[in-house]
Amino acid sequence: MKIFVSSILDVWNTVKADVRAVGDNDPAFKGGIWGWLEVVFCYPGLHAILAHRIIHFLHATLHIPFLPRLLSHVMRWLTGIEIHPGAKIGKRFFIDHGMGIVIGETAEIGNNVKLFHGVTLGGTGKERGKRHPTVHDNVMIGAGAKLLGNITVGEGAKIGAGAVVVRNVEAGSTVVGIPANVRIKHHDQRTSLSSKVLLDRIEMLEQELEILKNYLKKEAA
Repeated sequence: MKIFVSSILDVWNTVKADVRAVGDNDPAFKGGIWGWLEVVFCYPGLHAILAHRIIHFLHATLHIPFLPRLLSHVMRWLTGIEIHPGAKIGKRFFIDHGMGIVIGETAEIGNNVKLFHGVTLGGTGKERGKRHPTVHDNVMIGAGAKLLGNITVGEGAKIGAGAVVVRNVEAGSTVVGIPANVRIKHHDQRTSLSSKVLLDRIEMLEQELEILKNYLKKEAA
């Protein structure tokens, strides 16, 4: 009984941290009572992760069959975000514009991780057992990026928009392209993610513009 109550409290504390993460990470957050009402009622990314906290508890702690998969299917229909009940996700997880996100069964995500729309944490189709990525703390993954297979993304790394990642990513590095290659290595990984939101967004936009320029050059050639 004590273990059950402790698990419930852990879920509740994690849910509160997820809600606060929206206010800390989204520049569009207005603050005040109306701002928080928008967060609670108008953020499908938050709805998806809050539902997953409960669904994962049913799946991993209570070992209830069928129902967790059914509920995750319903949430996919409601939010456009697919998270397998078995996926392990840390605190302060933030999904920005989450349509099309897919997170596989054996994916593991650390604390303070941010995902944009269209991200896939998937398998290669060739592996069994642990077959989805492990993403460490303070990682940002840009729109449309695909991380495939049993790979590891180190703490503080950034994955550029549209990147396809099939190899391990070093802590503190930025990778872009298809297949993804290291573009920048950061030496300081201790800065809080929430304090760098605007700089992160500017950097991601610069990467997206570079990818677009390369694409247009190829089309013009």
